[in-house]
Amino acid sequence: MTASNQRFREFKMPDVGEGLTEAEILKWYVNVGDTVSDGDVVCEVETAKAAVELPIPFDGVVHELRFPEGTTVDVGKVIISVDTDPQAGPAEAPAQAAAPAAAPAAEEPEPAGRQAVLVGYGAAPSSTKRRARKTSGGPAASALAAVQSELNGRGAPVAPETTAPAATPVAARPLAKPPVRKLAKDLGIDLATVVPTGPDGIVTREDVHAAARPAPAPAVEAPAEATVSAARETRIPVKGVRKATAQAMVASAFTAPHVTEFVTVDVTRTMKLVQELKTDPDMAGLRVNPLLLVAKALLVAIRRNPDVNAAWDEANQEIVRKDYVNLGIAAATPRGLIVPNIKDAQAKTLPELSKALADLVTTAREGRTSPADMQGGTVTITNVGVFGVDTGTPILNPGESAILALGAIRLQPWVHKGKIKPRHVTTLALSFDHRLVDGELGSKVLADIAAVLEQPKRLMTWG
Repeated sequence: MTASNQRFREFKMPDVGEGLTEAEILKWYVNVGDTVSDGDVVCEVETAKAAVELPIPFDGVVHELRFPEGTTVDVGKVIISVDTDPQAGPAEAPAQAAAPAAAPAAEEPEPAGRQAVLVGYGAAPSSTKRRARKTSGGPAASALAAVQSELNGRGAPVAPETTAPAATPVAARPLAKPPVRKLAKDLGIDLATVVPTGPDGIVTREDVHAAARPAPAPAVEAPAEATVSAARETRIPVKGVRKATAQAMVASAFTAPHVTEFVTVDVTRTMKLVQELKTDPDMAGLRVNPLLLVAKALLVAIRRNPDVNAAWDEANQEIVRKDYVNLGIAAATPRGLIVPNIKDAQAKTLPELSKALADLVTTAREGRTSPADMQGGTVTITNVGVFGVDTGTPILNPGESAILALGAIRLQPWVHKGKIKPRHVTTLALSFDHRLVDGELGSKVLADIAAVLEQPKRLMTWG
């Protein structure tokens, strides 16, 4: 963008987390010609950490969308440009003169025929074409065809029918304003199936409501997320959170020597304490469940055995003991398994820990976990018992020393005070990095957790 053409502002893919290098554009909420205001969400992107909505930092009219949905874009790349002074008329002549030189540029991963904006040469020629959308006939019609051709990833502007199949992600995007797109998303309506009645083929709110009343539209072409082959197989691309999780688990499994120990515990007294705490005035309005007391028991065990809360520094060949506990809680979400953590969990009271757990789980399930909440964990709890599983051998999160699996809590026959009685029983599994946690230390930690859950009064003396 030159000094003479400051009206066109460019928004680059930001680093939405520490050290992330790329993000995938999941959904555009705007189209060329839409009016946007500072703070309006224009798209949703997914990083290796989480899905994030990106707000535009200035006002204007959308001039260009640089990448279609489903594209993975490097941090720092321009993803959208905005005309901040749409009343100023068509773009100035120097921008048009730059068009022939801009057309052959292959810096951007976009379809052939695309005329990209070159830094220092002003706005793209498409700015002139976009203004022509508001007129009719003659050169304006050709300009409109050129804009539509550019958005659709086609080659020559005069032949929109010859689009290449591989460059059609943006081609199918109907015209609609951001509030209408949000309405369609909330109602589960695919805008591509809605018949537009607005001027210039724009989908209106009434169109979306009309599409929501009849039976669901017939199935359209299978999306890229799940392609069914003739052999009755479904291939699902691994990307975003699932891809990052898979890579992290492989790296962890083959770099940290895992050891897993198990213990079966009578947690009848813990279950009674859960019921008592639900009526405690200090816990009013808070969620009290076995996971809360398991988390507290783990924190107590770490306080008694601080060497377990550490990390392995491969570069310096050192063990780094952490004097704080960032307690990770594995959470299953629609986008895959994520492990946000409670910062400084060791310093929280039981009510504070309960609130932090509830907030963490709710935020994760709603897909609003920030990248910062998933960084810096030291130990983790995974509650496989909610799936009816007795226990498992959990894999460490990279950079952490231990992970505790909580199995299902069941009424089982148990020898108690010399008699067989039905008792609440569960199995705990503790995996740890054997480079920095030996068998003795791992066993002490697991035994302390079991002791607290068997006799929760120990929380008062040990905690």
